[in-house]
Amino acid sequence: MSTRIILRSDIDKLGKRGDIVEVSDGHFRNFLAPRGLAIKATDGAVSQAGAMRRARDLRDASDREGAQSIASALVAKTITIPVKAGGEGRLYGSVTAGDVATAIEEQTGFVIDRKRLNVPAIKATGEHTVVAKLHSAVEFPITVAVTAR
Repeated sequence: MSTRIILRSDIDKLGKRGDIVEVSDGHFRNFLAPRGLAIKATDGAVSQAGAMRRARDLRDASDREGAQSIASALVAKTITIPVKAGGEGRLYGSVTAGDVATAIEEQTGFVIDRKRLNVPAIKATGEHTVVAKLHSAVEFPITVAVTAR
């Protein structure tokens, strides 16, 4: 048996908030309903789901526009991070996503969550590329110049 439900939050591999989906009775009864992640799709709830989807679409569009403006400003810049380095440009430690996020905020004023940055292992001075994903549709490279203090 399956149950028609409305999702109250985004769930991977199932749908986004406000979507109407079919799931098994057990999945709804044992997992989704107790956690408040979904409700049964009654006639009144279906109209409420439409309002949820419209609000989600508006918020998504504004988030995408904000991410695009940040991306266009950061792609043109080079973020400089001074660190302690030994001989031949080797670092004492490595540059982390937190270091990159802090440097971006200090040098540009944009606050980017470190979890949105894909930082490769940076263990030497020089220029490196960090990928930022601020929105599902906005992913861009940031040039990071690591210099010795």
